[in-house]
Amino acid sequence: MVHSPFKGVIPALVTPFRDGAVDEAAFVALVERQIAGGVHGVVPVGTTGETATLSHDEHRRVVELCVRTVKGRVPVIAGAGSNSTAEAIELVAHAKAVGADAALVVTPYYNRPSQEGLYRHYEAINNAVQLPVLVYNVPGRTSVDISNDTLVRLSKLPNIVGIKDATGDLTRASFQRIQCGDDWVMLSGDDPTALGYLAHGGHGVISVTANVAPEACATFMNACMAGQWETALYWQDRLVRLHKALFLDASPSPTKFAMAHLGLCGEDVRLPIAPCSDAVKPAILEAMREAGLV
Repeated sequence: MVHSPFKGVIPALVTPFRDGAVDEAAFVALVERQIAGGVHGVVPVGTTGETATLSHDEHRRVVELCVRTVKGRVPVIAGAGSNSTAEAIELVAHAKAVGADAALVVTPYYNRPSQEGLYRHYEAINNAVQLPVLVYNVPGRTSVDISNDTLVRLSKLPNIVGIKDATGDLTRASFQRIQCGDDWVMLSGDDPTALGYLAHGGHGVISVTANVAPEACATFMNACMAGQWETALYWQDRLVRLHKALFLDASPSPTKFAMAHLGLCGEDVRLPIAPCSDAVKPAILEAMREAGLV
C-alpha cells in the first residue's frame, strides 16, 4: 500500500462547540495538534464530529476549514455520508470542490437498503464525482451491514477505493483482503481491535482515541506499519483502557470530556448527545493516567 496516501492513524476529529456554535479557533488548534502529533491524515465531520447534528452549512464550513488548515500536509478524508443518495453526492461533490483528498461515506442508515441498494448507492456516487471514496461500515449505528461480496463488486469501480470497517470482525478483514485485491484500502474503525486488524493485513485506523492522544496513537501505528509487533503491543496495552473508556458514555461526550481536561476545547455536545456522565469520569481519568496523558 505504499502507493496509497490513506494509511496509518487518521483521527476522526471532534467538532468543538462554544455557545451553541462551532468553535472554529479551537478546531483549527486541534487540527494543528494532530499534525504536530504525527498523525497520517484527518477525518472532519465523521460520526465523532457529530455530523448528525451539524447543519449543512456547518458541515461544509468544517470541511473547508479543515482543508484550509491542513494545507496538504496530510490527507483530508471528509465525512460525506447520508441515507439519501442525492444528498451524499452533494456532500462528496462539495468535498472535492474545496480540496479534500477523499470522502468517507457511511452505509445509508435507517432505511436499511438491500445489498443491491447499497451497491447502487455507491455506484451512483462513483459515477457522479471523481473523488476517492471510502465505504464506512458500522452496522451497530446504521442497522445495515455491507457484505464482502458487495464490497468485491464495489472494488471494481474506479472511485471506490476502500473501507473503514467498524465491525470489529477480524475474520472478514482477511477474506476482504484476498477478495478485493492489493489496491483495496483497509482501515479499521475500531481502536481496540486495530492491532489485530493490521495483523490481518489492514493499512490503518480511523481513530477516536487519537483526538486525545495523537502522539501515542501515531507511535503505535508506526510500529504496526513497520512490523514491530512487540512495540505495537506495548502501546496497545498502554492505550486499550483509554480506547474503551472513551465509549463509556455516548460518543463523543467522553472524548470531549478528556480533551477539556487537557485544556483543548470545551465539553459541549449537541442533543440528543448529553454531556459526559459524572459516573464515568473517574474511569476516563484513570485511563488517561495509564496512557501517560495526565
